[in-house]
Amino acid sequence: MALQQLTPEQVRDWSREQKDRWWLENVYRGDMAQLTLRSALTGFGLGGLLSVTNLYVGAKTGWTLGVGLTSVILAFALYRVFSRLGARDMTILENNCVQSIATAAGYMTMPLTSGIAAYMWATNVVLPLWQVTVFTIVLSVLGVLVAFPMKRRFINDEQHPFPEGRACGVVLDALYDRGAAAAGMLRAKALAVAAALAGGVSFVSGESYMRLIQERWLGRTTSWHLPSNLDAWYYWLVDKGYAPLPRLVGVDIRQLALSPTLDFAMIGAGGLMGIRAGSSLLLGAVLNFVFVAPVMIALGEIQPRAGSIAAGTAQFGRAHIVNNWSLWWGITMMVVASLVALFARPDVFVAAFRSLRRRSGSGQGQDVLRDIELPLPVSWIGVPLIGALGVWMLHEWFGVHWLLGALAIPLILVLAVIAASSTALTGITPSGSLSKIPQFTFGAIDPRTPATNLMTAVMSAEVASNASNLLMDIKPGYMLGAKPRQQAIGHVIGIVAGALAATPLFFLLFGLKNFDAGAGATVAETMVSDKFAFPAALQWKGVSDLVTAVFGGAAAGGLLTASIAWSMAIAGVAALVMEILRVRSNNRFPLAPLAIGLGVVVPPDSTLMMFVGSAGFWLAARIYGPRPQSRGHALWVDSQEPICAGLIAGAALIGIGDVLVRVFVLS
Repeated sequence: MALQQLTPEQVRDWSREQKDRWWLENVYRGDMAQLTLRSALTGFGLGGLLSVTNLYVGAKTGWTLGVGLTSVILAFALYRVFSRLGARDMTILENNCVQSIATAAGYMTMPLTSGIAAYMWATNVVLPLWQVTVFTIVLSVLGVLVAFPMKRRFINDEQHPFPEGRACGVVLDALYDRGAAAAGMLRAKALAVAAALAGGVSFVSGESYMRLIQERWLGRTTSWHLPSNLDAWYYWLVDKGYAPLPRLVGVDIRQLALSPTLDFAMIGAGGLMGIRAGSSLLLGAVLNFVFVAPVMIALGEIQPRAGSIAAGTAQFGRAHIVNNWSLWWGITMMVVASLVALFARPDVFVAAFRSLRRRSGSGQGQDVLRDIELPLPVSWIGVPLIGALGVWMLHEWFGVHWLLGALAIPLILVLAVIAASSTALTGITPSGSLSKIPQFTFGAIDPRTPATNLMTAVMSAEVASNASNLLMDIKPGYMLGAKPRQQAIGHVIGIVAGALAATPLFFLLFGLKNFDAGAGATVAETMVSDKFAFPAALQWKGVSDLVTAVFGGAAAGGLLTASIAWSMAIAGVAALVMEILRVRSNNRFPLAPLAIGLGVVVPPDSTLMMFVGSAGFWLAARIYGPRPQSRGHALWVDSQEPICAGLIAGAALIGIGDVLVRVFVLS
């Protein structure tokens, strides 16, 4: 059925009491099942599963993908099948509860692949698993407590769109419309087929799976697996002497990370990012690894980690090139672009500060929803208490001074309002931009201790981002008439699901379980590989190092060479110009400088696959977009997000399983 909503005039002129009463009488579905045992268990299971895929994608790309719509379609399909077997079908609000739980689980993985990883790199200390688990749960619960008071302002009163949340509500409404049920099952089937395809290829490509089957189970002395490198056939010809070895400035191009691989998870991620982000990522990778890095190698600014260029034995590798030189100009582009994007929208700040004061008449009168909203005292009491616990953790576990930790709490509230204003208007949560504010602020106060700028930023920026993302998730519940208190409980269930699923896997997947500092390895070397680049953590640590270089005095003077400084200056100016052009052209400028900078730190094979995914779905939209009644439109346009989610889930889960087989079975 058509979703009811207020007119712009009613939003502008009515008091919040009038709006709440209208919602209670026209939208609220108080007698419909919502947080039931089966919706809680389904959300818990899907949340744990999808948090794992987000951990995988975050470690590869630095981006956290929304999982709400994926969980909606999976739960819809699952219970539609059960209903055909005699079970009662899930209500629309039960499905919305599932996506609330799963979304909270997915978002709580953000600190693991960014600030917390960067802290462990900077200190070369692996935090105990239980500390990471407890700390991320505390941060996520704090995000819930911050989000629900803002819900009354941004959603109930000002009726902001929260575009992705609204889209999720529209999809839910359409799925439970009998006339659109077939379209919902088509999306579910598309997701399943995409997951099976990606998972099947990843399984055959998995070296550990194939060794287990062929050597352990079948008794063979050797095993074969499908090569993931698309150029493996060419280098077979090279080994046989039938083709020349491709080189740049005398270096084997594989040492410059120029070897494409087939990765369906990255194809799916690219489809969700869109053509502008995908092409900008590829441009950044090509600029760095095909042009800039080879020039710096030829000039002697980047030395090989082993071997000799003259003898043809030089060894570089992506991580060596990035960490020793390229990281700085890539980070500069990301920082400048994200800050310009944030401050170029004064309406965000106007809306943020306007929301800090009560509008005349909007908050006056009776609290009509007091019996179903999360009571405000829960947040007013909970934020100081949970915040104090977080400050204690910052001091005891990370060595942050009490006062600086305490200052992070009011900063959470300011950043949360800014983040929520951006998310409400554009659907984009400026997590990267917000993290720079506390990093530079607290880093200037205490530049010699990495924990100060890193962990205060995790505390403030991640909680603010989590709160604004949860508002995006609360929006479809408001549209469909859900009970706010039960949504809040669902978020906490999702947080526990994500923590229990993703945190242990974080230690297993990235080699931290058996890390031994005495063996000479570093945490960064252990975690970073050609498969997992941790771009977000690289950016966090890079900003931390930059803070040390700027504010740390003479001890940090040798950190930046002249060529690095010049590259940062050029990259900063380029990012400034491009971001201004993007803003002034109302998003019509074809390049995204933030993505160009990200393309420097993400492995080139991943950027290529993301470009392939974005270009493929862009082309499909150009072909089938003008034909809304065609089968191609239903599959490649309407089902784009389910297909991408299926590719990511299938490849990620099977890829994670391959690592676990190697760790627990083959070793």
